[in-house]
Amino acid sequence: MITRKQHRLLGGILLFPFIAWSLTGIFFLVRPAYEQAYSSLSPRTYAADAVKLMSEPHWQEVRFLKTVLGQHLLVKEEDRWQQLDPDGLDVRPEPDKTDLFYLVEDAISQNPQRYGELLHSQSDPFRTSTGVTITVNWETLSLYQQGADTRWIDRVYRIHYLQWTGIALLDTVLAVAGLFLLSLMTITGSAMLLRRAD
Repeated sequence: MITRKQHRLLGGILLFPFIAWSLTGIFFLVRPAYEQAYSSLSPRTYAADAVKLMSEPHWQEVRFLKTVLGQHLLVKEEDRWQQLDPDGLDVRPEPDKTDLFYLVEDAISQNPQRYGELLHSQSDPFRTSTGVTITVNWETLSLYQQGADTRWIDRVYRIHYLQWTGIALLDTVLAVAGLFLLSLMTITGSAMLLRRAD
């Protein structure tokens, strides 16, 4: 049976992860700045021109829209999205950095408070004057944004789930060891309490 001194030592070992877990748990209940940090960013769309388009039978899903770069035909085939030329239905290659810059610049103009201005010196990922980075997925015509707040919340998430080293196997071992020690401390603490009651 574990002695009182060993029980105190176990408590001391578990104190830091317990405090970290408790504080980050409170953070996730309150969720400050969560909406801005994980807000979606989409290309600004405009009224599309009328186009005669024959849908192919192997297309699972079709999207047709217009951005500052013109008309876009997005098709899903074999669970994979790709962008086609609306006229010839050929695969539409990713444009150069200048065109992508205009696409991202037009998108962030919808929320200047978060994004500010797009920096000309940065691309792939693009960077804004407020420190937000933006990556473009051309096949799905999707934009992904990540600011300092996003990165900070991700760190809090890793602390909460004991992902402290960045090495998946080691983090798993430490988490299991922590749970084992916590269970051991609970069992021995309950045994000491029952003995005192006797």
